Amino acid sequence: MDPNLFFWKSEGQSFFSRFKIWVNILDPTSLLSSDAKIKKAHGLKLDDWDEEAVTLSLSSVHADSGDVLPLMLRPAAFLSVSAPLVVAGFLPHINVKYALLWQFFLQSYQTRFTLANRNTSSEKSKKLSSKQLLLSAGTVCYATCAGSLPQIMIYKLGVSSEVIKAVLRTMLPIPLSAAVAFVSVYTVRSEESQTGIQVFDSNGNLVGLSKAAGQKAVKETALSRAALFGTSAAVPSLLITLLWRTRVIQKSSVLIAPLRYMSIVMGFGLMIPVSFSLFPQLGTIKKDNVEKNLQEAACDGLLYYHRGL
Repeated sequence: MDPNLFFWKSEGQSFFSRFKIWVNILDPTSLLSSDAKIKKAHGLKLDDWDEEAVTLSLSSVHADSGDVLPLMLRPAAFLSVSAPLVVAGFLPHINVKYALLWQFFLQSYQTRFTLANRNTSSEKSKKLSSKQLLLSAGTVCYATCAGSLPQIMIYKLGVSSEVIKAVLRTMLPIPLSAAVAFVSVYTVRSEESQTGIQVFDSNGNLVGLSKAAGQKAVKETALSRAALFGTSAAVPSLLITLLWRTRVIQKSSVLIAPLRYMSIVMGFGLMIPVSFSLFPQLGTIKKDNVEKNLQEAACDGLLYYHRGL
């Protein structure tokens, strides 16, 4: 088992401990470290890890392959890259093609991030298959159209009512963003459910491949991503609704736009460590829920797997 997973097993089994760890991992200053420094930190024994080594290893090295992740696809880069795209995705564009363009950029990055941080423990999943590439391309196209649906409905249907426009721009994106995020992750990582992922016993010994564990890992990640984007869409809508009742905003309505964009960034930034912490990185599955040929290895009734991100 990779040192990163051993660390998650000992330190990341409660939500608050995971949240604290993720706050450190998401520190963007780790992006300045060289690959050589990252590999050196990852190669240290767990007993020799200090806070800097832990942060570098967890934030920059894939737990299955042991390879250094591409710079822009590391968790520490997630907020910096995604936040501007999320804000642009929620803008009331004057033209459908601009809405589609920004959604395409956002969904392309999210899909690439999911692929880079998926579970790659099975031999078949180490390299992207043609099927997976096609699914990813289709997911980007689907998610781009679905994410732009409010703007498409407004302009293609010729909606003129301000009330209906407000509903389409503020309320519809909440369930829509959550659903798109969930389906995207579930589709892009569907191969893990079909081929299975590695599971370990309580001592870190490899037991075999489990499709049930793969399904659980993908579902948990999809739910966490849905919580991230659904909440990020809800925060500005709720905040603006509350602010409209104040005299300051009623007199200075020009403040609404910058406040909306600031709330999107703040909500998204705060929800990243929360959503990443919802489920353990080293997940557990009961022996009764895995394949029969793996059940005997679950000495304490549980088997462990890398959830991915």
